[in-house]
Amino acid sequence: MKGIIFNIEEFAVHDGPGIRKLVFFKGCPLRCTWCHNPEGVSFKMELMVSYAACIHCRKCEDVCTHKEECIACGECVGVCPLRLRKIAGQEIETKELAKELLKGKEVLTGSGGGITISGGEPLAQPAFLFDLIEQLKPVNIAVETSGYAKPDIFKKMVSEVDLVLMDIKHTDTKIHKKYTGVGNELILDNLKYLCRSATGFYIRIPLIPGVNDTRENMEKIAELIKDAKNLKRVELLPYHQTAGAKYPMLGKEYNPGFDVKRKVNIWREAFEKYNINVTVL
Repeated sequence: MKGIIFNIEEFAVHDGPGIRKLVFFKGCPLRCTWCHNPEGVSFKMELMVSYAACIHCRKCEDVCTHKEECIACGECVGVCPLRLRKIAGQEIETKELAKELLKGKEVLTGSGGGITISGGEPLAQPAFLFDLIEQLKPVNIAVETSGYAKPDIFKKMVSEVDLVLMDIKHTDTKIHKKYTGVGNELILDNLKYLCRSATGFYIRIPLIPGVNDTRENMEKIAELIKDAKNLKRVELLPYHQTAGAKYPMLGKEYNPGFDVKRKVNIWREAFEKYNINVTVL
């Protein structure tokens, strides 16, 4: 089974318990305007260039055979003297990926950690995801997801992993669609299932200034999860002003549609009143 990833991160400590390896699947059905990893949105390989440091030697142009439209062939990557070019995306077989992720697994398991599969959206490559999970067992496996997936795929994932890290952006479907490109009905239905399941989970909320950082939204999220028996914690992730840094590297503009300089509101008490463990990352 083959799939496409765009990064592997070693020694992560904020994506589940213990020390973990993170693998990032490429491709996402959402279009969050604040996305910190725009190279993870497309399912295709993409060329990324650090244009600000370019010395305009034109060696990349000399070797390019697709001047009208870049196909991310990578021919220009090796000739850049400052190594300012790279291809975001790698097609890989699950067997090869599992072998790489399991290197040093003693360190991961010894810390109470494991492997976290993130994205993009891992559930957007379901066959690849489930084949990888099978080859990683019995190491502790977590999946980070937006929850935007067909119910049968979501339920299968919940039954196969040790921990789910589920993002919740907004309880109002119109606002959700405005800033992510999709409504939240499917996400909230999957959240209800997760709350009833026997699998442990975290809720992760990216706090976006003027978009979802209201008391009302936090209270509604708390209401949705307050009776979940296997909720381990809520993690609040304040918006970071460096979110748009990668967009120029992909030839894109960063226009998130909100005031990026405004400080976010943090309503811990919306969760604490239900004795929900909440932390700010």
